[in-house]
Amino acid sequence: MRTGRLMAALAALTVTLMGGAACGSSDRPQIVVTTNILGDVVTQLVGDEAEVSVLMKPNADPHSFGISAREAHAMQSADLVVYNGLGLEEGVLQHVEAARTEGAPAIEVGARVEPMEYQDGDAAGTPDPHFWTDPARMVTAVRLLTDEIVKQVDGVDAAAVRKRADAYAKQVSDLDADLAERVAGLPAERRVLVTNHHVFGYFAERYDFRVIGAIIPGGTTLASPSSSDLASLTSAIRTHQVPAIFADTSQPARLAEVLAAEAGVQVRVVPLFSESLSEPDQDAGTYLDMMRFNADAIIGGLSGNGR
Repeated sequence: MRTGRLMAALAALTVTLMGGAACGSSDRPQIVVTTNILGDVVTQLVGDEAEVSVLMKPNADPHSFGISAREAHAMQSADLVVYNGLGLEEGVLQHVEAARTEGAPAIEVGARVEPMEYQDGDAAGTPDPHFWTDPARMVTAVRLLTDEIVKQVDGVDAAAVRKRADAYAKQVSDLDADLAERVAGLPAERRVLVTNHHVFGYFAERYDFRVIGAIIPGGTTLASPSSSDLASLTSAIRTHQVPAIFADTSQPARLAEVLAAEAGVQVRVVPLFSESLSEPDQDAGTYLDMMRFNADAIIGGLSGNGR
């Protein structure tokens, strides 16, 4: 009797462990999403209609995160794979292509929302993958994802998904209007951005900011700055009297702090959630929360009233 109970308990534990480790363990349709920002958006759209597995952990760097063999296999059997693309998920793109080769439908969201090109730095002339910093493009992404989910994922209630999508798109549009109104109160000469790397080009275009430079002069955190890059940026900070430098929370702020010291002016280093959501119960647990947090930090940092 005792042996039987022990075996049953071990079997239950095994199922629990396997379910926690696997990407998609239910009978519902399976959608695998690479980044946690798009993972949040897709979850908002499908609700209980499908199981959404997000590969990128909170507070991770999208340029360098990796996945397990189990997660790679789950991608290949998914009903839909959603990825940002445009070179963002550098360590995962090979698995996306492998899943596509195995017949899994995959949608590259960034390539279908009128992507911008980087204007300067090492990545100049190449597509900028950071489209989510523009809420208007995120509304476009919501519509695109909705259509693909309804088309590709068998078993979902199309009407329910479209209803959720309409409600969520309105929230994103309302966020866009709110940010535009708040930014309007910031003098034009204060709307200058210096960041860890080039990540806020879409935000700058949407809300009329100038990106005067980045510590890492490229679109990925895997690059590194030269001494001449830092000297040029230091000069720009002095010229524009920049009051704050914005560094991603997932990256060490040491370079930003060194640059602030070298500039010879009083410059604060302000953390942003620019490429990853935080843990769900923290400041940037959802895409909407992340955008509000970043807007507060940017407006506050540039007006002298930051966190």
